Amino acid sequence: MSSHTEQSAVTVLGLGPMGRSLAGAFVDAGLRTTVWNRTPGRERDLVARGAIGAGSPEEAVAASALTVVCVVDYDAADAVLRRAEVADALKGHTVANLTADTPDRARDTAAWAAERGVRYLDGAIMTPTTTIGTPAGVFIYSGPVDLYREHRPVLDALGGTHTHLGEDIGRAAAYDVALLDIFWTAMAGYAHALALAKAEGIGARELAPFAKGIGAILPAIIEQSAEEVDDGTYSGEGNPITSAAASMAHIVHASEAHGIDAGVMRAAEGMARRAIGLGHGSDGFTRVTEILGRR
Repeated sequence: MSSHTEQSAVTVLGLGPMGRSLAGAFVDAGLRTTVWNRTPGRERDLVARGAIGAGSPEEAVAASALTVVCVVDYDAADAVLRRAEVADALKGHTVANLTADTPDRARDTAAWAAERGVRYLDGAIMTPTTTIGTPAGVFIYSGPVDLYREHRPVLDALGGTHTHLGEDIGRAAAYDVALLDIFWTAMAGYAHALALAKAEGIGARELAPFAKGIGAILPAIIEQSAEEVDDGTYSGEGNPITSAAASMAHIVHASEAHGIDAGVMRAAEGMARRAIGLGHGSDGFTRVTEILGRR
C-alpha cells in the first residue's frame, strides 16, 4: 500500500521478539505503523525502518483504527489497556489482542472492552517469529466476524494464513492452549528421550533421524484419533491400551535406572492404567480423552 489512510494505519503495543516481528511486517507492507513498548528503546530499529514511535500507550492507540497487542500474557495486556487514558483513547477503535492466555481471560477482557465502547477481537499466533511476513505464518481469531472482515486487509500484511474460528471470543484462545498442549508435551517428551538416549551413550544427532520418523507417523494418527474421539469408538485394534501401558512402563524403568526423572511418563502410564482399571484395556489410548473429561 502506498497511501496512508486511516484504514491502512496500525498500532502495535508490545515489542518483544514477536511484537517486533509483527510491527516489522506492517512496516514492510507500507502501512503507517505506530509502535509503543513499556521499556523504551526497543522501537529504535523499527523507527529507523519507518515506524512511528509513540511517547505513551494512549498516544499510540489514538493513532490508528486498529491496535494489535502482543505481550507476555493478559496481566501485561490489561495493565496497559485498562489504564483510564488508554481506554478513553481506544473508544470506537479496534483491539486485536494476539497475546496468549486462557479462554476465560479473553472473555473477561472482551467484556471490559464492550463496557467501554472498544471493539475487540481475540487471536493467537501459532508459528514462530521467523514466519511472520511469510506464507508460513498461521494466525487464528475469534469474535465478531464483521469486525474481523473489516480489518482483514491490514492483518493480511502479516502474511500466512488467517482463520476466523467463530463469534465466541474465547475460541481462539481455546485452540491456542490445546495446540500448545500438543507442542509442549511433545517437546517435553523429546527432551526426556534425548536424556535417556544420552544415558545409554546415544548422541542427539544419532537419534534425530529416527525421532523425525516418529514425527512423520503422527499426522495420520492425529486424524484417526480425532475421528475416534468425536465418534466415541476408541478402537484398540492393533495397539490396545494394555500394550501402550507396557511400553510406558519400560520407559519409566529404563529412565529411573539411570536416575532420570520419569514423572511425565509416569503420569501418562497412570492415565493408561486408570483406563485399564475401568475395563477399557482393549480400547486404544485415545480412551483416556473420555476419562480425563470426567468430573
